[in-house]
This record gives sequence, structure tokens and C-alpha cells, in this order.
Amino acid sequence: MKITFVAIGAEQMGLSILSGIAKKLGHEVNLAFSSSLFHDRFNLEIPWLARFFDDRERVIRTIRETNPDVLVFSCLTSSYRWMLGIAEEAKNMNPEVKTIFGGVHVSGAPEYVIKNNCVDYMVIGEGELAFAPILNRIETGWNNNPIDNTWFRDNAGTVIKGPQKGFNQDLDSLAMDKTLWENDILVGDRYYYMTSRGCPYRCTFCFNNFFAELPDEKKSKGKYVRLKSVDSAINELLEGKKRYKNIRYIDFQDDVFTTDKEWLREFLPRYKNEIGVPFQCLTHPKYMDDDIAKWMSEAGCIWIQLGVQSMDEGFKSKNLKRFERSDHIRTALASMKKYGIKVKVDHMFGLPGEPVEAQEKAWSLYVEYVPSRIQTFWTCFLPGTELLREGIADGIVSKEEAERLNEGLDFYFFQNIDNIKDRDLIKTYKAYHFLFKIMPLLPKFIRMRLRAKHVKHIPTFITMPIAFMADLSLGMLSGNPDFDAYSRHYLFYLYVLLKRKLGFETNITRLNLRGGQPKRSPFMPTGSIFARQAAWQVPASKEA
Repeated sequence: MKITFVAIGAEQMGLSILSGIAKKLGHEVNLAFSSSLFHDRFNLEIPWLARFFDDRERVIRTIRETNPDVLVFSCLTSSYRWMLGIAEEAKNMNPEVKTIFGGVHVSGAPEYVIKNNCVDYMVIGEGELAFAPILNRIETGWNNNPIDNTWFRDNAGTVIKGPQKGFNQDLDSLAMDKTLWENDILVGDRYYYMTSRGCPYRCTFCFNNFFAELPDEKKSKGKYVRLKSVDSAINELLEGKKRYKNIRYIDFQDDVFTTDKEWLREFLPRYKNEIGVPFQCLTHPKYMDDDIAKWMSEAGCIWIQLGVQSMDEGFKSKNLKRFERSDHIRTALASMKKYGIKVKVDHMFGLPGEPVEAQEKAWSLYVEYVPSRIQTFWTCFLPGTELLREGIADGIVSKEEAERLNEGLDFYFFQNIDNIKDRDLIKTYKAYHFLFKIMPLLPKFIRMRLRAKHVKHIPTFITMPIAFMADLSLGMLSGNPDFDAYSRHYLFYLYVLLKRKLGFETNITRLNLRGGQPKRSPFMPTGSIFARQAAWQVPASKEA
């Protein structure tokens, strides 16, 4: 069969794995991809530019030209409506094409997704267990037998719900097919990889809050936090490095990269000697100490993203199911600073019930242990999470708002400010947002004296541009890989889309496979980590 995966914005590793499965089964695989410039659903929303650079019609044209038997979608809440629209149009072109919808939005709001006639099969939870049986069903003919982890409608319109099985315990069997993306993105600019699945925590605002509890039989669900073997991870990275000779850095997307200290003790020296490419990752304050920071730094870790969210211990434990103490955060920050790892901390505003004094506690922490960047989020209520259920019960989120959220409407990630009714509280949050953005640039004597009350009444039209420029400057001066990748993504696709409007195509596959050292983004200073990348390169004689 011919299978076309539909994606938006960036590589989705789940689709990479499914593509590998499809190829092993002998199916033909294609990708219909949208770069989604200026409507990327995270940072940049500029409607008139988004309309000018909209490449949705190219996605539809790709589907028409590949003429697939199956279309596959992996949805976030932010991309769900767009993907639903693509599926509807594809069905209008070819009513015989079958669609498979998966992703965290589908798992969080299955009753809403299955209502759509353009959705034929819906996968809940990890998709690898269901994918091959669904393809086999489509290829061999219709029957009503349930499929594990899958919902679908029979000919009478009745929803058939398969049993929800446990989690895949053999991650070594799940190789990623990076070639799926070669003609649409620069794979080596930001080489995504995961060494594990699952998170040891169940934060009420996160998809892990419900995802970990999906299996019907709790005793047989298996471990939720699972790791690839060191050999498997190293071998996959070696294959990637061999194919994409211009990898700039590796972005480990594990929920918490440092959960297993003994695994790290084995993996990191091999990574340094056999891979030798700068990397960044995510971690949790309880999974960082001096030993880990030292090993990570020696192996080439340049940035770590650390979830702080709130500095009120009692509130976090009771309301967010985050049980780390403030001392854990201080120890983690001190260890990473000691070994020269730059830290981006995640901080949330608008958490329901959080004492406003928690912001001052956070300010005091950041003044003492200055992060390289403070990334602020306004609280988002995501489908399926405990936070959304509590928000509805407490009247913070109306039933109508919850309905629209489950339908993927009115979703915006960083600026979800409408949930806060107290206008003075919004002013306070905006003051801290401003302070957190400029604080890493401030001299110590100013940081020690500055407080929210000093900036609270400055108009937003003054503070917001300053905060934006401070954040941008920090990203450039510190060599933040996120800024580098983001700027390169936009510059590259501006070039590609403008060429397309003039009737020319860019051979992105050739750019992916050519050799040579990675080039520095024009937004990155000469002294950035990418200018120093040669220090981490393994001599050619040692490469596999």
C-alpha cells in the first residue's frame, strides 16, 4: 500500500518510528509537510505573513500526487484542527483513502475525535502496537474485530473500542526512519533523538498525567519509564552521524534525560568518544547532581532545560503533583553552573490557586542562581489532564471553554492569559515576566535591588518590546541552540517558499546528505557553541 504521513512545523519522532514499521512491512512511504511559517502555534503569530507563506495547498497537492491508500496524522492540540481540515479535503478528493489519527490530543480527547467522519481509525496511547494491525486490516479487508489501542466505527456507525494494552517495553525494536524527512527539513540542523520514554512524574498540567494511566489492566501495563540499551542508542546515533555529516547538535527529547544514573555512567563516555556532537536535553531537579553534571559536561552537553514552574513547595506538592523541594532546585542549578552547562528554566504563570508570593520566591532563586534563560509560560489546560478537570470543577474553565479546547479550538500555547480574571494579578505576572526576561542581562547590584513593584505600573507597550529584545539578545549572546535552530528554520523556509512562488524547487535531500562542516546562523555570535563545535568532533579515523 501507499502511505502518506502528514506533518507540520518540525520532525515528529513518532511518525519516524511508524514510517520504519511501514517500510519493514513493504509499504511505500511519503510525507506531506507544512513549514507553518508565522503561524507556528508556539511563538510567532503574524496573520498577514502567515497567509502569504501558507503552504497548505502544497500539502494537498502532495497528497493528490502520492495518491495514498492511507493517511497518517499525529496531533497536538495546537495542530489538530489543521490536520482535521487536511483529512476532510483528502476525503473529498478520494473517499476511499483511509485515515489514522494518533498523538497526545487524540489520547486526551478521544470521544471528540472519533465524532469526525474523516477519521477512520484512532489510536490511543503508543501507536506502534496498533499500527501494523490497522494496516493489515485496511489491506486485507473489513471486519469488526477490535484492534488493541484503537477505536473505529463499523458500517453501522457504532464505535468499536479495542482493549488498551500496556506500554512497549522493548524500545530497541523501535528504530526511527529519518529518511522520511529528508526532502522537507534539514535533519542535521537540530537532530532529534530519544533514549527513553515516559516520565517518573504525573504533573497535573502535563500529558503524562493521563497517558501513564491509559492501559486497562494496571498490573500488566509494564514500566512507564523505559530506556533503550546503550548499544542501541549509540548505534542509531552513529548511523545518523554517518548519513547526515553536517549535524549541528543533538536534541534529546526524553521527558527526563537523566532518570537512570548507572545508564548515564555507561552512555555518556561512549557518546563523547563515538558521537562527539554537542547536545542539549531536559531534566528534573531531583535527577541532577554533581556527578551527572560533570559527566554531561564532559560528554558535550551545552544546554539543559529544567522545569521549575513554581517555587511554592506546599502548592506544588498538593496542586501540581511535583514533590521536589526548593533545595533540589538550588542543588541542580549549582551543579550545572559548576560544570559550565547553560540552563534554561521553565516557569509558569497563572497556576490556579498558586500564592502570588511564589513569584517573589522564584525571583530570589533566579537572582542567586542566574539561569542563562528563563522561559515563561501562561498556564494551559490540556485535554485529558487533571488540571483541566479541576479547572472545570472549580469554575476556572467553563464547560463551553472545555468543549472548545477538546475540539482543538482557541488554543494558544504561551499567552493563555484569558484564564485569569483578576486584572491586578495579570499586572503582577506581567511585571515578573518582564523581570525574568531581562534579569540574566542585569548587573548583580541591580538584580539584588529590583522588585516587581518597581516595574508593575510601567505600560505593557513599553515592557513587552524590551522583554522580547532582551530574550532575543540572550539567545544570540549565549549561543542558545533553540534560537539558532529557530532562526535557521525561518531563514531557510523563507528562502524555500519564496523560490517556490517563483516556480523553483530546492533540493533539500541533497542539502541533507552533502558533507562539510555545519554553518553558523547569522544570528549566532562567533563565540557560540557552534563556532566551537570542532572541539567535540571525533577524528575521522574513529568513526564507524
